Amino acid sequence: MMLSAFFEDLTKAYQAELEDLQSDSEGNDILASRLKSKRAQFALMMPMIETDPEMVAVAFHGGVDFTNPQALTMLLGEEPDDFPSWTEVADTVQFESWAQKLAEIALQEPGGERFLITTVCLEYLHEKSNGSYQGTYSQSDSDDAVDEVESDDEEDGRDLEIEGADWLAEQGFERLG
Repeated sequence: MMLSAFFEDLTKAYQAELEDLQSDSEGNDILASRLKSKRAQFALMMPMIETDPEMVAVAFHGGVDFTNPQALTMLLGEEPDDFPSWTEVADTVQFESWAQKLAEIALQEPGGERFLITTVCLEYLHEKSNGSYQGTYSQSDSDDAVDEVESDDEEDGRDLEIEGADWLAEQGFERLG
C-alpha cells in the first residue's frame, strides 16, 4: 500500500495520540475514559481539525466500520487537496451511532469533509496495522464509559470541564463564557 506524505506523517501522530491516551502515570488503562472526555468536548475541538486533525480524530476511535476497504486504500495515496467530496466517501464506512453524531458536528465546519475523510483513513490504517480492535476500544466499552461518567458527581464533571478549558487555553484558544 502506498501512503501519501500526508498520511505517512499523520499515521505516526495518530498512533502516538492513541498511545498517549492509553494509560495514566501509574500505567492504568484509561483509554475509555479519555476518549469519552474527547467526545464530550468534540465541538470545542473543531478549530483544531485543520492544524492537528489527529488530536480530534481519536474521538472516533472504535466507532467506524469499513464497508469498502479498497476505496479507503486508494484514498490513502491521496493528498488532501485531491480528496473527493464526503458524499463520495460516505458509503465506504458505517459509523456507530455515537460516532455519527460526531460526524454531523464535523460536517457543519469548514474543512469538515476533509477532516472526516482523514479520520476514517487514520482509523482504517490503525485497524489494519493491528489486525482487529480486539483488546482496544469497543462499543460496549463506550457504553460503560458513558455510564461511568454519568454516575460521577457533578463536581468531577466540572473539574474535567475546567481542565479541558485550561488545556484549550494553553493551545491558544480563547475561553468561552
